[in-house]
Amino acid sequence: MTDLLPVKQRRKTRIGLVAGGLGTYWPQFPDLLPQLQESARYVSQRFQDMDAEVTDVGFISDAQEGAAAAEKLRVADCDLIVLFLTTYLTASMVLPIAQRANTPVLVIDLQPTEKMDHASFDTGAWLAYCGQCPVPEMGNTFRRAGIPFRSVSGWLRQESAWRRIGQWIRAAHVRAALRHARHGLMGHVYPGMLDVSTDLTLLPVTFGSHVEVLEFDDLRQRVEKVTEAETRARMDLAREIFTLDDTVREEDFAWGATVSVALDRLVEDFELDSVAYYHRGLDGEQHERLGAGMILGASLLTARGIPVTGEYELRTTVAQLATQAVGAGGSFCELQALNFEDNVVEMGHDGPAHLAVSARDPLLRGLGVYHGKRGWGVSVEFDVRPGPVTLLGLGQDRDGSLSFIAAEGTVVPGPLLAIGNTTSRVDFGRDPGEWVDDWSASGVGHHWSLSLDHRAADYKAAASLLGIDFRQV
Repeated sequence: MTDLLPVKQRRKTRIGLVAGGLGTYWPQFPDLLPQLQESARYVSQRFQDMDAEVTDVGFISDAQEGAAAAEKLRVADCDLIVLFLTTYLTASMVLPIAQRANTPVLVIDLQPTEKMDHASFDTGAWLAYCGQCPVPEMGNTFRRAGIPFRSVSGWLRQESAWRRIGQWIRAAHVRAALRHARHGLMGHVYPGMLDVSTDLTLLPVTFGSHVEVLEFDDLRQRVEKVTEAETRARMDLAREIFTLDDTVREEDFAWGATVSVALDRLVEDFELDSVAYYHRGLDGEQHERLGAGMILGASLLTARGIPVTGEYELRTTVAQLATQAVGAGGSFCELQALNFEDNVVEMGHDGPAHLAVSARDPLLRGLGVYHGKRGWGVSVEFDVRPGPVTLLGLGQDRDGSLSFIAAEGTVVPGPLLAIGNTTSRVDFGRDPGEWVDDWSASGVGHHWSLSLDHRAADYKAAASLLGIDFRQV
């Protein structure tokens, strides 16, 4: 799929790294510093091997060196800073880093091995295992400074500790994606959907992202410039990706392909990372036809890591961008029905979908009616691959604050509707009606991103780095 639909390349996540210990020890125990520096080199290499751009400012031994490291990390504009406590050090050495860089911080202490050799160790050898000693000191100091505290304690080659660290790196991917995102908003809100309406100032204020307000005329102008050759080429691409149902009419397929080419240009021209759209239209006029022709192009862009959703769902495109950032896909979703015999919640959506979550070759189905909307054309249909999934929604509360809301379940096989929608049967391990009640009470809104694997811990960590609330149902 990536050969046909290359994923958009974004700015790499930036990780700042600094290691340190108390310089008073170095003349007292000459073998200690070289051992700690060797551990720091191992940690640096582990981070270099991750999918991120690492700014390693080296090893600090006193408050002055800590202040110099803080300035370097401030300039580096990191998405996460990792402080490696190799042995005891004072809070005064690292507090400036957390204060001046204006970046979330993760404290790690990884002793050399699983345990000390008590019979042979002297004081210098013990101090190499003393990285956890200052962790409570950092926690207290950060709390008093109003700085969120996060830590991972373990030993140097403990893979379970590195998995926990990896979780924070994935969270940094989310922060990086949302901090620099450009969200397109085209058309108008679906009339009456009060939960979908969002203050456009919230995203720049909360995440640092940008919202570009678009008009369907921006798309119309680009549609008019698409050539017949470009339309045919897009239809050929679609045939490689989709199975075409007999209900697909050639003229509707061609129109969807034409809109798809123009939508790509719109995204490129405005350098967009997501698009939310809706246009009600009337009697088949041009803007109605544009809105109705979006589904093919929107699905192709979503598969490339640029979520495009209908019903003007800006917050859900943000959730989809977050799930995409951790490599879990993310398809536009809402509740469809409950099955009390099989204890599953059926969910999905008409229109655009993320092809990466499909259990089989996706289908293009022709629809003479889009339920609840005006227009007609081709729609995408598939069932989500069986296995663990995580829902992620972006809630908004009365005070305007945003929150990540997640739920983990399992997609199970079974009968599904064939109506041009993406659909799935999700087992949450409980009565489906009770689950819906709790999910609805969370403040999630009626759309969310359905992502692959159990990822709630990743999304919780991302919420921490973003400074928003996290709720799990």
